[in-house]
Amino acid sequence: MDCIFCKIVGGEIPNYTVYEDDNVLAFLDIHPHAKGHTVIVPKKHFVSILEMNDVEWNGLMLGIKKAAERVQEVLHPDGMNIGINDGVAAGQVVQHVHWHIFPRWENDGGGSVHSIIKSGEDIDVAAVAELFKK
Repeated sequence: MDCIFCKIVGGEIPNYTVYEDDNVLAFLDIHPHAKGHTVIVPKKHFVSILEMNDVEWNGLMLGIKKAAERVQEVLHPDGMNIGINDGVAAGQVVQHVHWHIFPRWENDGGGSVHSIIKSGEDIDVAAVAELFKK
């Protein structure tokens, strides 16, 4: 498999490890958007979160929490944005499920997750809710 994250997990490509357990590897992003920008990947290859079973998902979530605790312990940021791009349309560049931790400091110029997209269209929430009833 020609997946860069699988190669990092497999030790073929070196990384700066932040946290590791049986399920995940968390490492510093080599093109950081913030001091301590961390990438968390499941050790097993998945392209989308929808491919994961509940046990795999729960192990990954615990690993993300533990990685965030480590970032907090070492860097003491004022906050963190933790997120995923799932699918090409969402901005996923590496086709291996991964989360990002962006440590945040007061007045760092960043935005909230709500700043990622604002469609500008008038959305009828009640009509969308009806779709979920079907």
